[in-house]
Amino acid sequence: MESSIMMLDERTDQATRKMLQKVVERKQKFDHLTRLHLMVMWSTILITFVYLIFLYFTTINPYSYSFAALFSNFVNHSSNLFMLMVIFGLFGLMNVYRQKRDKAEKEFHALRCEIIDKSKDLWKKEDAWQNRHLVFEMMKKNYDINLYHENK
Repeated sequence: MESSIMMLDERTDQATRKMLQKVVERKQKFDHLTRLHLMVMWSTILITFVYLIFLYFTTINPYSYSFAALFSNFVNHSSNLFMLMVIFGLFGLMNVYRQKRDKAEKEFHALRCEIIDKSKDLWKKEDAWQNRHLVFEMMKKNYDINLYHENK
């Protein structure tokens, strides 16, 4: 469990701490998948760009006089097939990470909204209810998780 969540005072019970810990874990998973998606996306764009430049200077520019010669030269080099497989593989991986990221975002947002909806039940005592903003501020400051409003 995160140290700042463990240090919460007696106004926050153990079940609430577990929920806060789960929302932090889901946020970390979402952030990790977002970074992976961006890394694979930019890798795909960069490799595609470099390959197109390579293709232009080795195949398109020298053989632009005839489509048959251009196509024949493109097919004769096995590196073209390999590069196309790499690019399509990266594109597919990018889409897989995007789907995983979207799923992790939905799970994170659902748990965050559940905490917001159940805040009256989680902080039942009067003094706990009046001091719940301290927990909300800690979550916002330490983990960038907004528990004040359901909207992102």
